Amino acid sequence: MPAADRAAGRRALLLDAGLQLLGTQGLAGTTVRGLCAEAQLNARYFYESFPDLDSLVVAVFDRVVADLREAVDAAVAAAGPDPVARIRATVASTAEFVDSDRRRARVLYVEGRGHERLQRRRAESSSLIAGLVAAEAAGREPGAAHRIVAAFLVGGFSELLTRWLDGDIPVDRDQLVHAATELFLALGRAGGRLADAAAAAAPTRR
Repeated sequence: MPAADRAAGRRALLLDAGLQLLGTQGLAGTTVRGLCAEAQLNARYFYESFPDLDSLVVAVFDRVVADLREAVDAAVAAAGPDPVARIRATVASTAEFVDSDRRRARVLYVEGRGHERLQRRRAESSSLIAGLVAAEAAGREPGAAHRIVAAFLVGGFSELLTRWLDGDIPVDRDQLVHAATELFLALGRAGGRLADAAAAAAPTRR
């Protein structure tokens, strides 16, 4: 096997180990020594792929976000052109993604709150997701009103999923998806009203 492929394989093992430790023990329980033990690699191979522990943590987060985006994109594409079906597919695929592997939820929604670099990454990722939701709700390039609603939805949905996975909201996944979809649709309509009001209040060019 070429050296580059072997290095890529070791990096993948370290990312798998990072998901395991971050998703079960959190940031406090994630160390270079622990990662290498989990991946069954010598410590020198860690520094072959990552300059420091923070870089590994951010890389794990980015990989989980990329996997989520892939799952959501596939579900939305399969849902067809109907906007309601597409919103439901977004909600359902996200809920399934974190419910099927609770480590992902901890990485996405919990651990980033106390880590400066990860918090910045979470903010960037949330802005991207909010933009996608806004575009879906608006059916065109979203304006400020749709972006406000989308940001509100993304933050609220993350909190909802966290509370549900913790058992604070005792409903099954289908009930959760139905309720969240209705909220997405209701707030999407609210965004449309806000956008119309803003357009009506804007000064008319002569």
